[in-house]
Amino acid sequence: MAIEVILMSDVKGLGAEGDVVRVAEGYARNMLLPKKLAAPVTDATRRQLEKKRKEREAQMAVERAAAEELAAKIAQVSCTITVKTGEGGKIFGSVTPGHIAEALKAQGVVVDKIQIELPDAIRELGVFNVPVNLKAGIQATVKIWVVEE
Repeated sequence: MAIEVILMSDVKGLGAEGDVVRVAEGYARNMLLPKKLAAPVTDATRRQLEKKRKEREAQMAVERAAAEELAAKIAQVSCTITVKTGEGGKIFGSVTPGHIAEALKAQGVVVDKIQIELPDAIRELGVFNVPVNLKAGIQATVKIWVVEE
């Protein structure tokens, strides 16, 4: 026998949060309900889900505003990274996202090295525009100057 439940969070292979689905009674009773992945379809659960959605949207708006503010700050910053070089301007090692994150931190901009999108490490002197992925799908670009020590 199947019963209808409303999903309180995304369940792989079943549906997304807020979906009303029909599942086997045993699956609902033994898996979904005890783990709070679903709840019986009632007005109270619909209201609870709507409240949860509104809270999430408000949180996302705050995160988006903070990310936009950080993106504006990043756009105004340029970092200089000094590296040791050998003959012919060849640098020893490479400039990685970790180095860029440290240089940004020294400028007063805190980002995680995971947010810095660098396909390959920088292995030459020059000026590079490096994209930084922030929360809420916002991307900023920082100018990096790699110079000889």
